[in-house]
Amino acid sequence: MKELTVDATVENIEKVTSFVDEQLEALNCPIKAQMQIDIAIDELFGNIAHYAYNPEVGPATVRVDVLQEPLSVVVTFIDNGVAYDPLARKDPDVALSAEEREIGGLGIYMVKKSMDEISYEYKDGQNILRIKKEI
Repeated sequence: MKELTVDATVENIEKVTSFVDEQLEALNCPIKAQMQIDIAIDELFGNIAHYAYNPEVGPATVRVDVLQEPLSVVVTFIDNGVAYDPLARKDPDVALSAEEREIGGLGIYMVKKSMDEISYEYKDGQNILRIKKEI
């Protein structure tokens, strides 16, 4: 397990992505899976940066675990911000045009569709969101 704790700011998305990519490259992760994970990081860490502590700034931890059989990566996002379960929101109706759809929710929907597993829990004052991708 590798772990990085940084301030939950948009400016740190690149640092978090680089940290996770280092772990993925060490596993010879296929580029498609890496790109999907990078997009998920952008969406999920971006949401933490924008909403968890707003208007303040607080810490966020990103943890990378490697599982065997099948080889997969679990990326966990942990923050002490406002309790919020992004998975509780109803998925957007992607059959509607962009003009007809409600604003919001498309990013987390894309993460749900591109990851093999996604889970959320609020425990001990912390938001804990995990994504899993087989590589």
